[in-house]
Amino acid sequence: MQTITQTLVKETIKKRATQTHKGSFGKLLIIGGNAQFGGAVILGSSAAVYSGCGLVTTATDPHNFTSLHARLPETMVIDFTDKQTIQTILKKVDGVVIGSGLGETPSSLEILQFVFQNIQANQKLIIDGSAIDLIATHHLVLPQAHIIFTPHEMEWQRLSGIPIKEQSEANNHAAQQKLNATVILKKHHTEVYTNHETYQLLIGGPEMATGGMGDTLAGMVGAFVTQFSDNETKSILSAVYLHSFIADQLGKTQYVVLPHQLIKQIPQTMAQFSNQND
Repeated sequence: MQTITQTLVKETIKKRATQTHKGSFGKLLIIGGNAQFGGAVILGSSAAVYSGCGLVTTATDPHNFTSLHARLPETMVIDFTDKQTIQTILKKVDGVVIGSGLGETPSSLEILQFVFQNIQANQKLIIDGSAIDLIATHHLVLPQAHIIFTPHEMEWQRLSGIPIKEQSEANNHAAQQKLNATVILKKHHTEVYTNHETYQLLIGGPEMATGGMGDTLAGMVGAFVTQFSDNETKSILSAVYLHSFIADQLGKTQYVVLPHQLIKQIPQTMAQFSNQND
């Protein structure tokens, strides 16, 4: 496996050109957060906005509207059962993140299938959380798109059929090839599988073991692949690295790192890396 290093991050996060606007930095639709798990989609949307995505729209349960507006006024909000609006927005965005807090109800399945039917081949599709389990349970056929899965080990077991104890590099890469999708396997040393290479992250620690950390990563990945679209693999690896890098910095003085704390540090940390290109 190749090691994911800071060099990739420096190469990815470039200083912004002067003559740009919000449409220059990616358009992302984030779908998730049922009435019970609204926090998941709030964290994912916050991570995407704080990671520099130019326009973020959040499709979620209406129960979450007030909280989302209060926590993140920078995102647009729609009802995730409003198929007509979702279809309209899908035609305009560069990527979609789906699954964080979506749930596994018949309504959740219907939303996921609708997105699969309407996603375009040139768009990025980050599949997280509940959406991974829905795919595994219902044996859904994946759409034509640039697909990125973000499972933890148990979700990967359900999706790939590989027991956790047998999730070796060779077995994981073989399963990734069948899916024809990039896989970010979240674990102590996170691994990333692409069609051509495998990568391992050697930073990050137990202070990250708290609810919402994966939702945060999914939002960051969505922002990076839509904003830094010239090299998809580098963008993915950079988001994965930055996520743990920030947690490591906070973990020097904290017993546990909360996702909202990590999110607030993203813009400053991205600036540090972009300044290293001077």
